[in-house]
Amino acid sequence: MTTNTTGDTPQPANDTTQPAGDTPQPTSGTTSAPQSTPQPGPASTSSTPVTPPAPATPQQRKRPMLQMRDIVLMVTLSVVFGFLYWVLVQAWNVLTVAMGPAGDLSQHILFGGWLLVAPIALAIIRRPGVGIIAELVAAAVEIFFLGSPMGPVLLIAAFLQGFGSELAFALTRYRRFTWGVYALSGLLGAGIVFFYSAFRMGWFGQDIFWLRFAIQCGSGVILGGLLAKVIVDALVRTGALNNFAIVREAKP
Repeated sequence: MTTNTTGDTPQPANDTTQPAGDTPQPTSGTTSAPQSTPQPGPASTSSTPVTPPAPATPQQRKRPMLQMRDIVLMVTLSVVFGFLYWVLVQAWNVLTVAMGPAGDLSQHILFGGWLLVAPIALAIIRRPGVGIIAELVAAAVEIFFLGSPMGPVLLIAAFLQGFGSELAFALTRYRRFTWGVYALSGLLGAGIVFFYSAFRMGWFGQDIFWLRFAIQCGSGVILGGLLAKVIVDALVRTGALNNFAIVREAKP
């Protein structure tokens, strides 16, 4: 009897196991929740590709057309050469007397000296228009401070000189400053203004018209071009131009 009663009695282990199988596991439910929930903050950021900033273009890196130090240097050069141009006029007068009957050609022999400031200022600052402005300021110094007998007419000649001198560098987009470009600068500066002077002075039709032209162009190449290159190179060697474009743009 005792044995039968024990055999008919349900096993508690089986009853306990069955409900445990039907009950959701708390561990499994807890693990699935963070997997289905998107992670804010750093998780979202790490899944999005980060685009690095684009490098600055040459146009963005380009400095202003003229900085204050460029303007100060340009004006300083113009004032200095304005006085030197006045000294050159005195030398012209002396040479005219010394050459006697051929004294009228003395102005063409010395003419290249009146072109110097444009290529020098351009080579140092390397910005468009600097050559023309430098020549105009130098002419203004001659007129208003040194009493040039030419008067305001000199400003027209100065503009043409500066334009011709700068044209050679503009053709290279202000990137080449070789001996040849300097020589071309002096040639154009002297040649362009020659025809204005010939019109004003009545040289057209003279037997020595082309002789005048040849002498003036030769002076422009030597004094207004090659001499300017010598002066610029000497200034660079002193280290005084280290903060200007002529040195800064030459660095790799």
